[in-house]
Amino acid sequence: MKLKPLGDKVVIKPLEAEETTASGIVLPGQDKEKPQQAEVVAVGPGTDEVKMEVKVGDKVIYSKYSGTEVEASRDEKYIIVKQNDILAIIEK
Repeated sequence: MKLKPLGDKVVIKPLEAEETTASGIVLPGQDKEKPQQAEVVAVGPGTDEVKMEVKVGDKVIYSKYSGTEVEASRDEKYIIVKQNDILAIIEK
């Protein structure tokens, strides 16, 4: 399945949460929070009022409870969010 977002929508793929801390402590499954970092998979064309600022491949931080989850297959889960639900682009 290929997703093509409309208007100011963005399709993102959540990044996996770390299972160990930097110091090597293993985190149990129930203690992990929902990840808030994702990779942009597809970007809509924007609207007259909204210029799209993210592009495919960007790593972003998004609002915790935003968007609509979509399951493309058993192993692929995506979230469709409005661009204004993306808080920042992660630059390295």
